[in-house]
Amino acid sequence: MSVLLFGVSHRSAPVSVLEQLSTDEAEQTKIIDRILQSPLVTEAMVLSTCNRVEVYAVVEAFHGGLTAIGQVLSDHSGMAMSDLTKYAYVRYAEAAVEHLFSVASGLDSAVIGEQQVLGQVRRAYTSAEANHTVGRTLHELSQRALAVGKRVHSETSIDAAGASVVSVALGMADQRLSGLRGRTAVVVGAGSMGALSGAHLIRAGVSVVRVVNRSMDRALRLAANLREQGVAATALGLDDLPMALAEADVVISSTGAVSPVLSLADAHLALARRNAGRTDGRPLVICDLGMPRDVDAAVAGLPGVWVIDMDRIQREPAAKAASSDAAAARSIVATEVATYLAGQRMAEVTPTVTALRQRAADVVEAELLRLDNRLPGLDLTHRDEVARTVRRVVDKLLHAPTVRVKQLASAPGGDTYAEALRELFELDPTAVDAVATAGELPLVATDFDAFTEQSE
Repeated sequence: MSVLLFGVSHRSAPVSVLEQLSTDEAEQTKIIDRILQSPLVTEAMVLSTCNRVEVYAVVEAFHGGLTAIGQVLSDHSGMAMSDLTKYAYVRYAEAAVEHLFSVASGLDSAVIGEQQVLGQVRRAYTSAEANHTVGRTLHELSQRALAVGKRVHSETSIDAAGASVVSVALGMADQRLSGLRGRTAVVVGAGSMGALSGAHLIRAGVSVVRVVNRSMDRALRLAANLREQGVAATALGLDDLPMALAEADVVISSTGAVSPVLSLADAHLALARRNAGRTDGRPLVICDLGMPRDVDAAVAGLPGVWVIDMDRIQREPAAKAASSDAAAARSIVATEVATYLAGQRMAEVTPTVTALRQRAADVVEAELLRLDNRLPGLDLTHRDEVARTVRRVVDKLLHAPTVRVKQLASAPGGDTYAEALRELFELDPTAVDAVATAGELPLVATDFDAFTEQSE
C-alpha cells in the first residue's frame, strides 16, 4: 500500500473552482467516511485551507484509489469528474511525501513561507486522528511533516520573508489608505484567522476594532483580548455588519461560511450610511480572505470600495519569499524526504529480517531436540554449552547479511534485497506479513512512474 494525494490548489485552479471544493469540518468528515468505503483505501485525511483542498490516502491500488477519491470530490463539488481533473494534481508515493513536507513548510502557499499552513496541517491530522481515519502510515507521515515545517521555520528566515496572507493583505490596504494608523477596522470572524487579523491590526496602529461574528460569545472573547492589548474593541453580531462597515476604513473577513456574509445589499446600505452628509468619498478597503468568498463578488464594483481577495494577494510581490530563504527551505525538505523514505524502506525490510531470525531459531530448536533424542544421556551442562555454541554460530552467520540488507534497503529500490532474502531462505510470505501486522510497521510507498502529474 502507498500514499496517494489528490488535490486542487491556487496553483492549479481559479478561486471559483476552489470555492466549489471548499469544505467545513463536518463536510470533511463525511468526505473521508465516503472515501474509506472503498476497499482500496485504508487511511485518509483532508487538508482544506483558503487556497487548497487535498486528500491524503493510503491505497492498495493507484488507479482504484484515485477513482474512489476523485468521485467523492466530484460529488461534493458538483463538478463532473472530467471538469475536476482539469484542475487537479496527483502525487503518489515519494512525490506525495515531498508535497506534504513542502506544504507544511510554507513552500506551496499563496504567500511563500507563511506559518498558518503548519497549524492547518496539524488540525487536519488531529481531526482525522480523532475520527480514527489515520493509521500508522499517515500518522508517521503527518508527524514528520509537522516536524519538517517547524525545522524550516526555525532554521531559515522564510517566514519573515514570506509573511502571512493577513499581513500581505493589510500591507496592500495600508498603501491604498496611505496608512492604517488611527483608522477604524472591522474583523469579520472570531476564529484563529480573526485573532491573527486583530494582532496585525494592532501592530499597524489602528485605533478602533469592531469584531463581527455569528456567535456573540466568541466575538466578545476576541474583543476582550484585543482590549487587553490596548485597542478600543467591541463585539457585534452579523446583523450589525452594515452599521460597522459604515464607520470602517478597512475590513478583514475570514469565516467558515459557505455563502457570502457580506451581500451587495449590505454593502449598499453601509455606503449610504457612510456617505450621508459627506463629500470626501472616503474609501473602504475590504480584505476577503474567506474560502469560499465571504464578500459578494459584485461588491468590488461599487464606487469607493476596493476588495483585496486571494487572487490579488497571490499576484502581490510581497507574497514571495526571498529566493535564498526558499532555496534553503527546499534543501531542508529534500534532505528530510530522503531521510524519511530511507527509514520507511528500512522499516519495511524489518519483518523479513525478523522472520529469517525466527526461521533460524526454529531450525536450532529442532536440531537441539534431535540431539536430545539421539543422546538422551547427555550431561545437562554439556547440552547447554552445545546449545549456546550452535546459537552463536547461527547469530554470527546471520549478522552480516541482516545488517547489510537493512543498509541496502534504505536506498531506492531497496525492497528487492528483502525479496531476494525471502527467496534465498524460502521464507513463507504469510509469516513475514504476520510479523509486519503484529508490529504495526509502516507500509512503504514504492515508486510509481506510470502516470503523468499535472504541474501545479
